[in-house]
Amino acid sequence: MPAAQWKLFTSDWQPWVSTLSGRGEFFVFYSTHRETQMTDILFGQSYYLRFDPKLWEAMQPYPPLGTLYAASYLRSRGYQASLFDAMLAESEAEWDRALEQQRPRLAVLYEDNFNYLSKMCLLRMRQAACKMIEMARRRGCTVIVAGSDASDHAEYYLSKGAHYVLLGEGEITLGELVDHLFEKSSQPLSEILGLVYFKSDSQAVVRNPRRPDLRQLDELPFPAWDLVDVERYRKIWYERHGYFSMNMATTRGCPYHCNWCAKPIWGQRYNARSPQNVASELKWLKDHYQPDHIWFVDDIFGLRPGWVAQFAQAVEDNSARTPFKSLNRADLLHREGEIEALRRAGCQMVWIGAESGSQKILDAMDKGTRVEQIYAAAQSLHAAGIRVGFFLQFGYPGETREDIARTFKMVRDCQPDDIGASVSYPLPGTPFYEMVKAQLGSQRNWIDSNDLAMLYQGPFSTAFYRQLHSMLHREFRARRYWRAMLHGGVGWRLRQMMRWLNQIAHWPYERLRLEYLAHQPHKPIAPLPLRMSPDDAARPSGDLR
Repeated sequence: MPAAQWKLFTSDWQPWVSTLSGRGEFFVFYSTHRETQMTDILFGQSYYLRFDPKLWEAMQPYPPLGTLYAASYLRSRGYQASLFDAMLAESEAEWDRALEQQRPRLAVLYEDNFNYLSKMCLLRMRQAACKMIEMARRRGCTVIVAGSDASDHAEYYLSKGAHYVLLGEGEITLGELVDHLFEKSSQPLSEILGLVYFKSDSQAVVRNPRRPDLRQLDELPFPAWDLVDVERYRKIWYERHGYFSMNMATTRGCPYHCNWCAKPIWGQRYNARSPQNVASELKWLKDHYQPDHIWFVDDIFGLRPGWVAQFAQAVEDNSARTPFKSLNRADLLHREGEIEALRRAGCQMVWIGAESGSQKILDAMDKGTRVEQIYAAAQSLHAAGIRVGFFLQFGYPGETREDIARTFKMVRDCQPDDIGASVSYPLPGTPFYEMVKAQLGSQRNWIDSNDLAMLYQGPFSTAFYRQLHSMLHREFRARRYWRAMLHGGVGWRLRQMMRWLNQIAHWPYERLRLEYLAHQPHKPIAPLPLRMSPDDAARPSGDLR
């Protein structure tokens, strides 16, 4: 066997090799365990789907796209990188095992900035991040942390053991920092923009100026998909949903001014890849992994005039058409040819940040859209054969029962194909946070995505909004089952009727309970139980903001 082939063979399987004296014959005995593999950098993130019960039940997992971009970027600079994907992991113990096996010099917790749940800074995921930092320190790693929560609370993460925190968009800062740590650059730490760290001779925190955002996104390499166990994701998607979906990003940031929207990574800036570059990546994914569906994770898909039409043409030129869902603004969908271009490109579903059916609330949010635009967009999308989803938000200051009723009416009238409902969530750096900051108590973050706690003294209590959430979804499902009864065979109609009856049977109780809660004194509800370290338990969570 040629030496090069033998080296590849042994590195893949780690056999024990023995040679019989005088005969030159090889006997190969296979070990049941791989030998330790050393790598330069182990990437991870702290969003564990297992720790988010609602989304674990929904089971629509996507790999950490932002983390894959960072890993790909460091590879382009000549570094070895591996990935610990927390999305499908059982617990932080798997991270510890990855550290033991990989023995990295650097452990990088690089949160997926394209995942809105990372931006929400959930307490359970913060706890996981701190535990992962502790494990990496115990293994002798230099620990680097990047993400929304770390950008907002860099000192907290340093106090938990991180050596360095990256502010905002992290690829370039990470590259310069790694060059410094591997002594490939003479650039001092003080000149690396977007970096926070302890001064070497004290516990004084050094906070370098933020780095300007990347503008030429086409220059970034595609995400490092080969680090992901794609087949595991495929299996889950097919078993639960009958198709396989992957995620892509075409933009970074959002230029709009919704006053509740936190933007710790890109601020008010918005940069986009070229339609041709995105279509090339879509073609590459289709050739290598054959996804049945794509989720474009952008805050706004195709904001720039003409972008979607150019993308549709590039998709056709590359024979890359793949059904996808995206997030869009109702007002932008009224541009001439926009919805038709989405249809040509392969759009299957559009989620709209509708938020409220009350113009008073939309104006208070600085949303910049009109209720009638939401109605018209839903109608036009349905007419084009594109499904519609509404994101809805309750509990904004000044909201009344009449405003809530208008939102319910909008859902009934527009008949979206799906809805997602939440309550107003004050995060640092937003005008909304500053507006209600004096009302905040000790709990300032949700534990998981289904918490729905009113973190400030909103119009009604947490219990009211949790009940409202339940009632909205029950009514939505009942009306969907009713419409489904109008189609299909006898067996199908009977099944839909039973589902409809099951939903409406709960309506009287749900409405009575909502009325009762609406008239109760506004008392904060205690946070859900969360196991915390002794240090965290002793520290009021209000100290973090």
